[in-house]
Amino acid sequence: MASVRTQGRSVNSQEPLGSGSRGGPPRILAFSTTGISDLGIDLAGGSHMDYPTSVLVVPVPCSSGIKPSWIVYALDAGFDGVFIAADGTDCAYVNDCTDRTGHVVARAQELMEKDGHDPRRLKMAAICSVCAESFVSHVEKFQTKLTDVSFS
Repeated sequence: MASVRTQGRSVNSQEPLGSGSRGGPPRILAFSTTGISDLGIDLAGGSHMDYPTSVLVVPVPCSSGIKPSWIVYALDAGFDGVFIAADGTDCAYVNDCTDRTGHVVARAQELMEKDGHDPRRLKMAAICSVCAESFVSHVEKFQTKLTDVSFS
């Protein structure tokens, strides 16, 4: 059973997934990287910064390892958007993580269009280990943008 965090609260994978497009604020699945962006996201929560409680964080080792099919699956499962908190140039695994993650996003957007999902439902930004304010700003702006996006 997978475990994910939302505003510091762990939930198991058997709980219902996204529901924002069916009422309530847009639900965002955020992929964070365990060595870089997860620390910044934890800092936002630990500093009691307000960001949408409808953001669900799933840690991954490296943003370039995210499968485009996971993004489409999240949208099909009811999430309104997917945010990739990428490693950027600080990745400990590969030196071209930024380019690889860019290819993941491009491929995911192709699959999204093929499945009838608006590609604007996917956002990526590099989030560093001390970028709490940046994470909060990105997800707040993304959630606001999602209110103008059509859901399929």
